[in-house]
Amino acid sequence: MTENITNNSELVQEFKKCKESCEYFICNHIKVTHPVRGLVPFHLYPFQKDILGHLTENRFNILRKFRQAGCTTIASAYALWTILFQQHKSVVILSKGDAESTEVLDRIKLMYDELPEYLKPGIVEDNKHTLKLQTQSIIKSRPSGKQSGRSLAGSILIIDEAAFIDNIEVIWAAVYPIISTGGRAFVLSTVNGVGNWFYTIYQNARLGLNSFNPIDIQWKEHPEYFRNDNYSHLYAEMAKRTPPVKIEDWEAVTRSNMPLKLWLQEYECEFLGTGDTYVDGEVLKDISEQTSEDYFIKYNNRMRVWQDPQPHYEYVLAADVALGRDRDYSAFHIINIYNGQQVAEFYSNKTPINEFAEIIAREGQLYNLAHVISERNTIGNNLIDWLFNILEYENVWVDETENMGFQTTLKNRETVLADLEESIRTNKIKINSKRTIDELLTFIVTATGKAQADTGKNDDLVMALALGVHALDSIIQKTPVEYMSHVGKKEKSLTPTIIRKQSLKGISEEDYKWLMS
Repeated sequence: MTENITNNSELVQEFKKCKESCEYFICNHIKVTHPVRGLVPFHLYPFQKDILGHLTENRFNILRKFRQAGCTTIASAYALWTILFQQHKSVVILSKGDAESTEVLDRIKLMYDELPEYLKPGIVEDNKHTLKLQTQSIIKSRPSGKQSGRSLAGSILIIDEAAFIDNIEVIWAAVYPIISTGGRAFVLSTVNGVGNWFYTIYQNARLGLNSFNPIDIQWKEHPEYFRNDNYSHLYAEMAKRTPPVKIEDWEAVTRSNMPLKLWLQEYECEFLGTGDTYVDGEVLKDISEQTSEDYFIKYNNRMRVWQDPQPHYEYVLAADVALGRDRDYSAFHIINIYNGQQVAEFYSNKTPINEFAEIIAREGQLYNLAHVISERNTIGNNLIDWLFNILEYENVWVDETENMGFQTTLKNRETVLADLEESIRTNKIKINSKRTIDELLTFIVTATGKAQADTGKNDDLVMALALGVHALDSIIQKTPVEYMSHVGKKEKSLTPTIIRKQSLKGISEEDYKWLMS
């Protein structure tokens, strides 16, 4: 671009274009060091342009990225553009260590050095951790430390590899009051398990529980890693590079050189627990790609519905009840008995048990008097009592001992979880909820062999789903025995709930075959 500018008027126009658009500035003037090709122009791929769009449109952004996505380079170029074309701006870049913070700033300084002279305002201060220009704008690149937050006053905060910064909660608490009044934050990282600050902030952003805009970049969006027909115009140029890009070989070679768990974390961006996931991670990855965001919400975003109740179908409503506060969640799934499809999901830590029971009774009635199953341990017994005796919802699950609800023991817990794993692995149960998959990704097998939620995580959706599968299996095994309803409440003598015998005219042939298989 620079060599084509011949007079001062063109210089001014070019300066204006760069000032008005960070994307234009990067694509036309930024150079970076490639590990093979050396110093090269920074050609933004479509997904990288999308990231810049998010940075422009939103004050708070959090990016979950795959390894070697070039996102730190984007953040560096964005920081340089800010201090070049805006006055009295302070950009703070936080990295996990001294070496990383120095490397980031060295990268920015290289970008600056390679700019044409008319884009350089002049340097006022230049040291290991600071670059200040004559615009009176400054970049401070700092390593994380116990006192980092107290010295990070700035208008823009960039946190690189946030999942690997141990004390980031303290740093964020110190910095947030400064940037909350008009500043901007860009948090980016590859994943590093669950239970850390990055995981929590990202997940809450996806649920709309904080001010962050969640950005998710998968490796298949990179044209050099995955051949995408939408990027066909890029491949001719990429083939001319030295050496040329060999797209077809990349996935096979990369996956063969690392364990599956590492691949899932580094490139599939999966939040995995500290132990092995109870359900195979590869299975969960495949299911996750098939989950559906096509749902509507009810009860102030506490319930997601993928399919309304259908005539001629029966449903199971499987619930896991909590006290309704803090990190303790009440949850339920509604599952179509005839095809194993999850059609609805409820999840809330703000719902008291009486309201939870009322919602269950209401939705149970709506879904053709659904079979309601809940464990009867501790507070679960209160839920069952409320449903049956107060709300008079009679289709409550009864076990082989003719007691309502499911009594969880150490032994049968292992059994129902094993059944859940088999049902997921064999596609017997069809999960629509990404939230449920996320919880399964943090439901692990510990070193002692116990299946449980990872530290700081929840298993409410998992356990509710396990109960649903248990009920589903029991009902199918009894098909098509005549349905027998409960006798009057006063007698307290209950007959096991069995699927209602009904006409199969409205049941699809496919669902009937699945049911009877």
